[in-house]
Amino acid sequence: MRIHKSVVTPLGVFTLASDEGALCAVFPGIPDPASDHGLGRIVEDGFEEAERQLAEYFAGQRCCFDLATEMRGTDFQRRVWAEVGTIPYGQTCSYKTLAIRLGDAAKARGVGAALSRNPLNIVIPTHRVVGSRGALTGYSAGIGSKRFLLDHEASDATAAMRLQCAHAAGVPA
Repeated sequence: MRIHKSVVTPLGVFTLASDEGALCAVFPGIPDPASDHGLGRIVEDGFEEAERQLAEYFAGQRCCFDLATEMRGTDFQRRVWAEVGTIPYGQTCSYKTLAIRLGDAAKARGVGAALSRNPLNIVIPTHRVVGSRGALTGYSAGIGSKRFLLDHEASDATAAMRLQCAHAAGVPA
């Protein structure tokens, strides 16, 4: 059974949706109640863990999410989303580099298309993917949100979190 709830974040209102207890969508805004958006009924409960982890992320106390998720997409999209999950907190990667990691530099546009269909905004950190020269390009929640998230992860307030996350992942900070 699908359910959803809207929550307030520092980026504004986001809607969380789950299917049989697995988080399947995190997106900006509130769905139009007059449309059949396929998100099921609106609830007040059932998203406590996702809300807690989002609050910790925005408070600079969490660098990655540990939630039961359901990723709906093509095999290629799921491979892209999984690879994005390896980009360390506070760091960025280009679309081209991501395509190379996936085995084909020519698929940079395909990587961008897969990222635009990321159903779990913030939880899958597609905001960490930038243009080859570092330009902020495309983000489903808007470029302003992408800048906010990157600045948040790069801020002095989250410096300790970057070090902790890098150490846990065994990568240089």
